[in-house]
Amino acid sequence: MAPKHHPTPLSGGDRKALQKELGRARAMTTILAAQSGEARAKGEALIRQADKLLCESVNERLWLDGGPIDPFPTIDQAINGGYSWLQIECSRCRTKRDVDMAALRHPPTTFVHDLASRLRCSKCAKAGRRPPATLLQLAQRARHPDQET
Repeated sequence: MAPKHHPTPLSGGDRKALQKELGRARAMTTILAAQSGEARAKGEALIRQADKLLCESVNERLWLDGGPIDPFPTIDQAINGGYSWLQIECSRCRTKRDVDMAALRHPPTTFVHDLASRLRCSKCAKAGRRPPATLLQLAQRARHPDQET
């Protein structure tokens, strides 16, 4: 955007007044930009807190009812709330597995329960079956991290 042009007044008093007002405008610009940054940081922290509370609510409802819950967080809401792991269980062989949602190739606006219903057990897939997975809970970290040696 091109800078705004202010024609310079002819009289000395008007020139001084214009310079004074331009200085005030520059000072207000920096003050308002700082306030905007603070408000944005507070807002992002509140959104992160809201996403975390939504994930905790879903975990409690899953533990309580075990069924589908509405509203369910999206993948990006869960990751933003600090719950980037999904604990699932095969409905056939009862094998439990942890899935890193950040590593999956799904749009971030996909709801977590839709994602869980699309995941399949790898043990049963080798046997030629593809039973759906049951969502156990959202987790902040994997239950059993892989031992890399």
